[in-house]
Amino acid sequence: MGRLVHFEIHVDDMGRAKKFYGEVFGWAFEDWSEYAGMPYFGAVTGDANEPGINGALMQRQGASPEPGQSLNGYACTMGVEDYDSTEAKILKNGGKVALPKYALPGMAWQGYYIDTEGNIFGIHQPDVNAK
Repeated sequence: MGRLVHFEIHVDDMGRAKKFYGEVFGWAFEDWSEYAGMPYFGAVTGDANEPGINGALMQRQGASPEPGQSLNGYACTMGVEDYDSTEAKILKNGGKVALPKYALPGMAWQGYYIDTEGNIFGIHQPDVNAK
């Protein structure tokens, strides 16, 4: 079985991206540039004893995504405890709404955003009362 074990977010401005993901989700970063041969920062996304995966921010190797372009890749979705406060942090730190908050009835609140580097990501707050 091919289980997802790592993700990479391609970025134009490493400092800006580290600030965005650090401020919004509390991620920590480790410099792995020497191993990758380019700006590459490992992203520690949570406690190793909890479900989830770690990943990295890597220097974009081509053109940035065009606004309005369809997604060409995978959209990572982060689990959050408070949808509305997380959305406020996203917007405060330069992110934009791609698809507003909506209910997955009886399951969760979901929505999609664009980070400071033009990448789409989701946030997901479990809530059995969502409707």
